[in-house]
Amino acid sequence: MNKPLVLITAGDPLGIGPEIVVKALQDARVQRACRPLVIGESTSLLRAGLTDNLAALIGLDTLTPLNFKKHTPTQAGGLVSFRAVDLAIKLALRFRAPLVTAPISKQSWALNQIPFTGHTELLRARTHADGLMMFVSGKLRCALASEHFAIGDLSRVLTKTRVRKSALHFAQALQTLGIKNPQIALCALNPHASDNGQFGSEEKRVLAPVVRALQRKSILIDGPLPTDTAWTRHVNGQYDGILCLYHDQALTPLKLAAHAPIVHLTAGLPFVRTSPAHGTAFDIAGKNQADPESMISAILFAARAKR
Repeated sequence: MNKPLVLITAGDPLGIGPEIVVKALQDARVQRACRPLVIGESTSLLRAGLTDNLAALIGLDTLTPLNFKKHTPTQAGGLVSFRAVDLAIKLALRFRAPLVTAPISKQSWALNQIPFTGHTELLRARTHADGLMMFVSGKLRCALASEHFAIGDLSRVLTKTRVRKSALHFAQALQTLGIKNPQIALCALNPHASDNGQFGSEEKRVLAPVVRALQRKSILIDGPLPTDTAWTRHVNGQYDGILCLYHDQALTPLKLAAHAPIVHLTAGLPFVRTSPAHGTAFDIAGKNQADPESMISAILFAARAKR
């Protein structure tokens, strides 16, 4: 049986990315599932134990030598990790191959004045697609209508158009996961869903009209619901997924409730993209302490997924 090609970027070379990539590639399940092609900074991957038997490598070098005794955000690490992702996106578009990305450092990218906050923003720009950030852990599934914004900006960012498009992409993504008619809960922005306008108007002004419009299009969506209500019902199986409005509204409950490794997906792209649901963990990088299970799950998900 022909195994699918899976592209894997190694993330920031001074973070745990190279370590979890190599540990994942050493897992027999990964080797059975795909033909991995790793793209990243060469020295960090070789130091982590990458060999030709584990994966093919497109090695990238840095203009400034990296100090592997000091695991912090750096300009050199940011530039090489950006180059790796940028190249991987081009290859994913060309070959329609799934892409798995190890964690990058947003601070390291910023040191290079790279005009993208992170992977999602870069993917949107290069593919000209909306790109919806979502997470899966077993039967827990959530998506974000906004990603990396300050809480104070949410009222401006969360327009009817943005929430509607996010809900439609989420419903489609859940269908690709095998859920024929997904039931979705939309979280409210304010506590208690604003309690009929007692504190905040976003529920009445933005969210409720979007829900009614989507229901008229036969999208099975309820809300806006208080966050605790939405998550409790989802964990109990009432909903197939939750559309959250901001980062911590999704990630905090998910990480508390999840019993399986969390896989991060970007829905709505021309190819499958997954990643582990954690960061660079500079504090444990180079100590051989990083847990590869989320990366293993991300690779296996990408290898088995259909566009």
